[in-house]
Amino acid sequence: MDEFDRLGSARDFPGDLLGELPDSGTLAAYDRDWFEHGRSVSEAVDRGGTPWLRMFDDAGRRIDEIAYPPEYWNLLRSGYRAGIIAKAFEHQSIRPFYRLGYITSFHDPGLYCPYTVSLATAVALHKYGSESLKQRFLPPLLRTDDTVWQGATWMTEIRGGSDLGTNVDTVAREHGGRWLLTGDKYFASNVGAELAVVAARPEGAPQTVRGLALFLLPRRRENGELNYTVRRLKDKIATRSVPTGEVELRDSEAYLLGKPGQGIYLIMEVLNVSRVANSIASVALAQRAISDAAAFARKHHAFGRAILEQPLLARQFHQRQAELHKALALAAEAARMLDQVWLQQPPYDDRYHLFRLVAHLAKYWTAEFAVQTCKWAMEVYGGLGVLGEFTVERWFREAMILSIWEGTAHRQILDGLEVMQHKGAHRMLLDALRDRADGHSVAQLEAAIERHLVLPQEEQEAGAETLFRELAGFTAETLARGQVQDRPLPS
Repeated sequence: MDEFDRLGSARDFPGDLLGELPDSGTLAAYDRDWFEHGRSVSEAVDRGGTPWLRMFDDAGRRIDEIAYPPEYWNLLRSGYRAGIIAKAFEHQSIRPFYRLGYITSFHDPGLYCPYTVSLATAVALHKYGSESLKQRFLPPLLRTDDTVWQGATWMTEIRGGSDLGTNVDTVAREHGGRWLLTGDKYFASNVGAELAVVAARPEGAPQTVRGLALFLLPRRRENGELNYTVRRLKDKIATRSVPTGEVELRDSEAYLLGKPGQGIYLIMEVLNVSRVANSIASVALAQRAISDAAAFARKHHAFGRAILEQPLLARQFHQRQAELHKALALAAEAARMLDQVWLQQPPYDDRYHLFRLVAHLAKYWTAEFAVQTCKWAMEVYGGLGVLGEFTVERWFREAMILSIWEGTAHRQILDGLEVMQHKGAHRMLLDALRDRADGHSVAQLEAAIERHLVLPQEEQEAGAETLFRELAGFTAETLARGQVQDRPLPS
């Protein structure tokens, strides 16, 4: 059963699709660190549960430090030292970020979150910050030593994130060349970061998505005091290697990114960076689950032979491996497309709208594939699969969070429907896939989508999942036959 051995390495498996780093030794060293040190630290953090929030020092001053063990901080900084953020700007490409992120997520999907939101913060600042803001705040985010700053993306409040236009209550008022933000962010991942990009509504702006703006918020005020406080940390079922908390903003100093009225576009750009990362993490996690299940099934015997050799289970392994290649092809295509458009600013061209659709398809398809694959891996282990002392149950917990992070399946379907309806992104996608797929199948799928898009709005939404799933599956299967080559898109 040597065909499954390659799945045991996150460094080798996706290299042909995500691309190698210019200095391939970085990948080898980073992967080796995980095998030698990172795995044990990651397992300890997961089993330890939610870290402790140290709110005050011994003089009674508010400090809000996250009390992870020193080994955790060393593990976290190893990614920054490998250049997981810096290389994107050094090479003007974010593919190295997703390549290193695949290795990270194979071992610990939760740890990929701090890197992801740090990149999203750096990208938003790089594209939309003033020159003085960039000179002041961008260099610390791009360091490759232990003095590196981290970023965070805080959009969501207690009422949820699907309807940002209604549910963002954080208010921004202009004051002396900067802005003061007041509100509460309920799901604040990577809490404790030195910088965050925050969604807020300027005073007097409409209670719609058009009224939102994006702000850069430092951890400390100009006078050195804390600029935000942490109410508490969340007790999550998994992704415990990223601290998620509730953040209180009380006249917190911030700086406007972009122009008034652009906020929702900037927010969506931030989310799209994370959605592609979520897709990469989901595939890496599924690979880990299949690899672990194969190792278990090779060692354990029933009815006189290894259970990996039992006909039904053997076929399931082959099916999962084939589906893994499809999911990886779709996630890698989303990363490749984002690499072409990540520096665009509104108004966007057709390539960006095509990317948006592929990102929604990838996030939807890969997250569900990860959940089902990790559930199946638990079943391979049998009764041992539900015991906390074995790692396989952790992968299922991690997968359930990935399916919700950066928008549930419902959100991906509805946003994908919007970009098909208003931008015709499905036509661009099917045109790009046409020479790798059966022409009759492409025509049938395109006709089905066009029929769907003329239905009444409520009927469109109610029946969208079946069609969206079909488009996602078709795209993944077609891409798995070979990546679509770069070429001009139809105007």
